[in-house]
Amino acid sequence: MSVAFLGCEPNLKPEKPENLISREKMVDVLHDMFIVSSAKGISRIKLEKNGLNPELYILKKYDIDSLQFAKSNDYYAYDVEAYKAIIDKIKERLNTEKEKFVAIDKEEQEERTRIKDSLKKAKQVQKANPNLDALKISD
Repeated sequence: MSVAFLGCEPNLKPEKPENLISREKMVDVLHDMFIVSSAKGISRIKLEKNGLNPELYILKKYDIDSLQFAKSNDYYAYDVEAYKAIIDKIKERLNTEKEKFVAIDKEEQEERTRIKDSLKKAKQVQKANPNLDALKISD
């Protein structure tokens, strides 16, 4: 019953903060927050052990405080379409970064395979020609 009442309340829209973070900067901040959130899930113990607070680091990096971030986030989130546009930009950026990392990983894997194959061939040559001291390969 109160939900219907609140749904009709015209003044629920947050006021535009005096120090509103620009949309472009908000994309950057949220992008980094998503990255940190993922990293914390993987390396939370390491981060805590070293006394690191990634969220505070990001706020300092962008020269904003937690209240400014919260108010700006609430302001943008109220307009679903505007917030969706911000999130879409972040997704696009994350996908681009992912593609780069996948390509780098593939190159590194190919290099590891190439090195492994080269060592295997060198060992075969050494086995076939035990008198070739210059090619001695140790395991």
